[in-house]
Amino acid sequence: MAIKTNPASDATRLASGATAPLKVVLLLACAVLLAHLALLSQNTAPLGLRQPPAREVFSTRLIVPAAPTMPTARATPQTPPAPARAAPRATAVTEAPATQKQETASATDTPTPTATPTSTVAETAPNEPALAQTLAQNKPQEAPQEAASAPAPAPAVAAPAPDPLPQANAWVPTYNVPASVRLKYLVQANKFPFSVNAELAWQTDAQTYDARLTISAFGQARTQTSRGQITAQGLAPLRFSDKYRSEVAAHFNRETGKATFSANTPDVLLSPGAQDRLSILLQLGAMAAGSPAQFTEGTTLAVQTVGPRDADTWLLTVQGEEPLVLPGGAQTGLKLLRKPRKEFDQRVEVWLGKDMAYLPIRLKITETNGDYLDLKWLSSEKIP
Repeated sequence: MAIKTNPASDATRLASGATAPLKVVLLLACAVLLAHLALLSQNTAPLGLRQPPAREVFSTRLIVPAAPTMPTARATPQTPPAPARAAPRATAVTEAPATQKQETASATDTPTPTATPTSTVAETAPNEPALAQTLAQNKPQEAPQEAASAPAPAPAVAAPAPDPLPQANAWVPTYNVPASVRLKYLVQANKFPFSVNAELAWQTDAQTYDARLTISAFGQARTQTSRGQITAQGLAPLRFSDKYRSEVAAHFNRETGKATFSANTPDVLLSPGAQDRLSILLQLGAMAAGSPAQFTEGTTLAVQTVGPRDADTWLLTVQGEEPLVLPGGAQTGLKLLRKPRKEFDQRVEVWLGKDMAYLPIRLKITETNGDYLDLKWLSSEKIP
């Protein structure tokens, strides 16, 4: 027996049978989604990045009280150190608002001249009353109105101090030129371990002079020569020369008031009492012999000193008397020091013999690199 089937009815039954499970799956999926949405509505941020809004509000509240406590902490140490200055600093705090922006605006836009210095002192040094007193020129009892007038004497302080050299040379020295003599020295230097001989020949006839300093070793010599006149102001050089292999010289032209140089360097205007690098040693001795009471410790002499190529002002300071043990015997020397004032200046130390007519009994010249020559008196003899 054959069974007949309807293809259309079969397809319908299969479709209805398949849609039934799909409906169940969709209902379950919707339920799961609703459950997740319920959970997500409770947690709006990831677990590792949770920042509850209550903590943010609490942290900002902790910063707010810190601002008003700062002015009170600055105001308390201002009053105990100086009672007289407590009033102006208190007014500066009351005049300025609590915010720092208005304090900055008052520093740039000053409404009145009196408010500017008081606010500046209160802001820059609230805990340093000693520094405020120093800026006020050591006047702790100054009123705020006096602080406004403080800039008035400022030009007097900023003005250059008067030159002390005219005061040091205010006295009129008396010159006592020594008689003709020849001094011999033992020279020590750091460049070589052996000693060298030197000689200073001084000749004068009470109107003119001739000085010659020679340092010689192994057939070579360096000689400095100074020639000039003897005047009421002591030595007046006319020519100075420095010779080592070749000679360079400086000429004193008293008529034009200039010094000219054989090295073709620019001329130099001569100052009163100008000396050269050799005559200055004998000029100092003539001054000390004529006015020994004026050569007290700390006295500074300013003398224009002409070299073979240029001129400079030497500042020589009296160091006082020193006992010396020299190759020629024990002597008492009056020491004068010329300190370097610029680059490549020599440090010159000279000792004038108190018992030898204040002639130079020791001379030490130190270069900027530390090299030195030390001439120490060995013997002396008269020159007819």
